[in-house]
Amino acid sequence: MERVDISDKPSPHGLKNKALRVLWRMVWLLLYRPSLRPMYAWRRFLLRLFGARISRLARPHASARVWAPWNLHMDDYATLSPDVDCYNVAPVRIGSHSTVSQYCFLCTASHDFEHPNMLLTSAPIDIGSQVWVCADVFVGPGVTIGDGTVVGARSSVFRDLPKWKVCVGSPARPVRDREMRCGTEIEEKVRRP
Repeated sequence: MERVDISDKPSPHGLKNKALRVLWRMVWLLLYRPSLRPMYAWRRFLLRLFGARISRLARPHASARVWAPWNLHMDDYATLSPDVDCYNVAPVRIGSHSTVSQYCFLCTASHDFEHPNMLLTSAPIDIGSQVWVCADVFVGPGVTIGDGTVVGARSSVFRDLPKWKVCVGSPARPVRDREMRCGTEIEEKVRRP
């Protein structure tokens, strides 16, 4: 039986990557994080300076932590809510009109636990359009969340989720279809006692 030995495990990240992450961390601490809530344009500007592909209508919140802006893609009205942790060693894409709610952890990296040196592994995360990832959800490496899907609070997503479903649990599984009601149905429901 082999033993785990992480005493001599070189980083898979080059010097340029490390230097950019140090610089980004300083910019995040001094300029990004202290920005006021409505200053989305300022935060988009800072993310773009570091290579993010981000719509002029995207909404990154000040306390959202982005590990590598150059691996972030946010479409129109995509939202990274307060205290989201976007550990994007590999690319993370958030589609239009999608919200990643507070305290979520988007994790594109792990370790190969079968290798004696526990080498770093990574795979992208793709969140479709019109998705709601509710509070405190973990999304693992290599996951695609289909358009229109809702992932319930405190769920853990380890495998792809289909389009237009409500998914909950750990691991998250579809429990029903997500069906949109028209405005008049909603108004009638509110008026009823």
